[in-house]
Amino acid sequence: MHNDAMNIELLVVPDCPNTRTAADRLHQELDRLDLHDVTFRTRTITSQAEAEAAHFTGSPTILIDGRDPFAEPGRDPGLTCRMYRTPEGLAGVPTADQLRRALADALRDEPVARHPDR
Repeated sequence: MHNDAMNIELLVVPDCPNTRTAADRLHQELDRLDLHDVTFRTRTITSQAEAEAAHFTGSPTILIDGRDPFAEPGRDPGLTCRMYRTPEGLAGVPTADQLRRALADALRDEPVARHPDR
């Protein structure tokens, strides 16, 4: 079942070195889940006030229906680079598997589990 109402945003800071990788991975995983009709928009966060309003804890941040499936409790909003906990260690973007699981969870309208390995 396709979720045409799925709202995805890629939040980044200017000149983030991981913007392209995050966007490419998001496109690939949407295609892999047969969600060719789902698009996302990229929004550049340029001020601390914007970061706080968007609950932006680093670049890149992927919001699915307004939620950050990779949020870590206690992280303060700010204009910074973001690191993701992956099975291989820290990385600048979530793995393809992590992203695919987050998208699939959102499709099922299940709360996204917050596991350190996701």
